[in-house]
Amino acid sequence: MSQRNPLRGLAGMLSDMERMRNLGMTGPERGYEARERTHADAWSPAGDLFCLGSDLVIRLELPGVPMSDIDLTFSDGVLSVSGGRETESEEEVTYWQRERSYGAFRRLFTLPERVTGDQIAAVARDGVLTVTVQGACTPSGAPEHRIPIGEGSG
Repeated sequence: MSQRNPLRGLAGMLSDMERMRNLGMTGPERGYEARERTHADAWSPAGDLFCLGSDLVIRLELPGVPMSDIDLTFSDGVLSVSGGRETESEEEVTYWQRERSYGAFRRLFTLPERVTGDQIAAVARDGVLTVTVQGACTPSGAPEHRIPIGEGSG
């Protein structure tokens, strides 16, 4: 059995936070958003995760992203959704305001250890990707273990 990296995705999240901070401080007119993004500083589509009965449902908003360009994979307990949205090429455009993000993205979702790839199904409709993980919201049967919190010296 392979061991999971508990910090997987942390570097991407920190990079996203730094990008948002820089964009908020300088604005897009300073050229910060002009450089090409990588997976480390990509945009992140909005999504919802919820249980519907015993199934886990993940819905991601992907307007303007061709579903044929979406890569959905499952490995070592992690579901990965990646793809990209291309910038619309318009000659001599001067934006007054630009809020939509373009380029590559990747979202990672750690699923319960008991989940297999056969339990995962995906459909796309009207720019929304819906991934259903059958049975992922069913309790594993393992008892909850309460961790005591000690008082340290300050």
